[in-house]
Amino acid sequence: MRSAARYFTVQSESMTDLHKALGDIGSIRRQVARTTEFHGYGPATLASTAAFAVISAVVQRRWVLDPVHHLGSYLGIWIWTAVVSAALIGAQMHTRSRRIHSGLADEMIRTAVEQFLPSAAAGALIPFVLVRYAPHAAWMIPGLWQLTSSLGVFSSCRFLPRPMVAAGAWYMLTGLICISVGDARALSPWAMGIPYGVGQLLVATILLFTATKGNDET
Repeated sequence: MRSAARYFTVQSESMTDLHKALGDIGSIRRQVARTTEFHGYGPATLASTAAFAVISAVVQRRWVLDPVHHLGSYLGIWIWTAVVSAALIGAQMHTRSRRIHSGLADEMIRTAVEQFLPSAAAGALIPFVLVRYAPHAAWMIPGLWQLTSSLGVFSSCRFLPRPMVAAGAWYMLTGLICISVGDARALSPWAMGIPYGVGQLLVATILLFTATKGNDET
């Protein structure tokens, strides 16, 4: 009986040590993921989202002539544009990360999502709150969307190429300009089409340039 008790004690200690070691490995992997530059965003995919923004602006200009009185149609165009763009980026990020980051892919993707999720959630809630409780201020939606995009880019900059700060600054500038308009002119199709068309193209260019530079250096 004493030998059996000792055996189970040793086994229990071994399992405890194993769980501790696995926990330490997991912590190390998360730490490495948080300090490694993320290469899961593809330049071509980001450039395509810039095209989506311009196409959506054209659609709005053609079919939503009075966004103030057809706010649902206006929001529908841009929310669907955001959803499709996010789905495309997410799908490509998943496959690209597994190819480039290999064993760290899951941790890298999780870190990327965690960095951008708060601003994405704020961007999703802003139109609901304004339309429901302050419809007279709905013209602020484009500017606030761009500001939340700016914050999302800035929060992600620590594991993205350093020039990405320029994209965050661009979205902050355009968001403040939209808000400074102070009236329904902020709902113009180009108040969204130009900021996101140029901004996403800028992001794609930065990713392409830094990837090419990194390949040249290696």
